[in-house]
Amino acid sequence: MSKIIQKSFETERFSHSEAMEILNLPDEDLPELLDIVYAIRKKYKGNTVGVQILTNVRSGNCSQNCAYCAQSRDSEANIDKYRLVPYEKLLHDGQIARDNKLSRHCIGLSGIRFGDKEISEFADYVRNLKREVDTYICCSIGFLTLQQAQKLKDAGVNRINHNLNTSRNFYGKICTTHTYDERVENIKMLQSLGFEICCGGIAGLGESKTDIVDMLFDIKEINPQSVPINFLLPLKGTALADTDVSHLSAEYCLKILCLARLLLPKSDIRCAAGREVYLKGKEKWMFYAVDSIFASGYLTAGGQSVEDTIKLITDAGFQYKIES
Repeated sequence: MSKIIQKSFETERFSHSEAMEILNLPDEDLPELLDIVYAIRKKYKGNTVGVQILTNVRSGNCSQNCAYCAQSRDSEANIDKYRLVPYEKLLHDGQIARDNKLSRHCIGLSGIRFGDKEISEFADYVRNLKREVDTYICCSIGFLTLQQAQKLKDAGVNRINHNLNTSRNFYGKICTTHTYDERVENIKMLQSLGFEICCGGIAGLGESKTDIVDMLFDIKEINPQSVPINFLLPLKGTALADTDVSHLSAEYCLKILCLARLLLPKSDIRCAAGREVYLKGKEKWMFYAVDSIFASGYLTAGGQSVEDTIKLITDAGFQYKIES
């Protein structure tokens, strides 16, 4: 434990085997790990927790076969499908973010590639939203061309989310319509334009602990500003609907969050989808590692309200981060 905290504060490189030791730590040693991780979290992030709201602007009809996703081409999940929500819906959510002084407004669009006309239309949405509510915008939008990315940057998008989701070795087990390396190259292009990057993954896809470690090491190389960690919600109609997630105990989920903090001490570590399920009753402990969470649901799944999320933070003894 002393070696862990020394390496984290001195930003030395963890070895793969040391990272595996974190995930294999006996549950009875978790309180000590949480104390160590909290010291690191407090050094770089203080005692505050940022809150994000997510709007699914384009839903379903995706050409990709990501096994976990209700919006994929192979999914039979009962979800709403639409090409683009009315601007009024996006503005309404932007006003919620502004009025509650949330950290940022996250916007998701299903799909992997878009025509220039679609990007121009969405850029107009963003430009109008920035003019009317001036919220900080993070956008999840698949693969972009250099010109499309620049157009969104000029419109006011501050950050792009593009998750690795799992390890390079396991990626072919969850998606075959694009590659892991395509995701990495897309992120590098976005960084070259000056975008902030949000890049994380999903635990519970059927991967091994080694895959979790490999994924986090690759994310460390990317060095994103934000790292969302999701825990699989097996959705009816998706390829992973019957996945065994019994190993996703609160303790194991907390170890993954701790490892993310240890490997990326200066990044925002966000506990994203699944926190309401797998950490229920133990949410206080996640704040020892994470400094960011979502409110009001995810792309195709519901979640905790903004008010209840803020109460969760303050009841745990942490401060809700208010953006000026």
